[in-house]
Amino acid sequence: MAFTRNQIGIAVGAGTLLVLVFLGYVWWLSNQGPVLARSEDRDPLTGIPNSVTFNPLRDRATERVASKFLHQLREGHCNDLLSQWEHDYRKKYAHFICDSEAQHPLLSWELVEWEQAPPLVILHYRGKRSNGPSQSGTYKELFTVTTENKGSEWVVTKYDAMY
Repeated sequence: MAFTRNQIGIAVGAGTLLVLVFLGYVWWLSNQGPVLARSEDRDPLTGIPNSVTFNPLRDRATERVASKFLHQLREGHCNDLLSQWEHDYRKKYAHFICDSEAQHPLLSWELVEWEQAPPLVILHYRGKRSNGPSQSGTYKELFTVTTENKGSEWVVTKYDAMY
């Protein structure tokens, strides 16, 4: 079946238009922040939006640092991770976190909110935890990982969880 010049012209024009629209959308996304939209509905207890739409093109450096921290925490390296926190009032807090993590280990997590307060980025996660050795089952809870931009790298500076 042979195509006419008009049909080929229409197909090329439609293809070009489609590529231009796609490139425009990618350009628009690259100029947006890490969060594209938050729902108006919020959890009454925590104030976290019920749904958040994240930019797929966001810089994930803070998320990678937080994820590495959480993986090490889950694998039982809590004392090594928090050893630099053991000064002043944070010493007792670091020991509390490690004891609580041993009793209620983190099984999985997902990012539910992103707050920017330069030079800090506060990542809110919904995590699934084990009830501990004395009880069976799991429960879900919110926790936060605060990262700070120190020079050219992101560092975890705070971990907050309710046990």
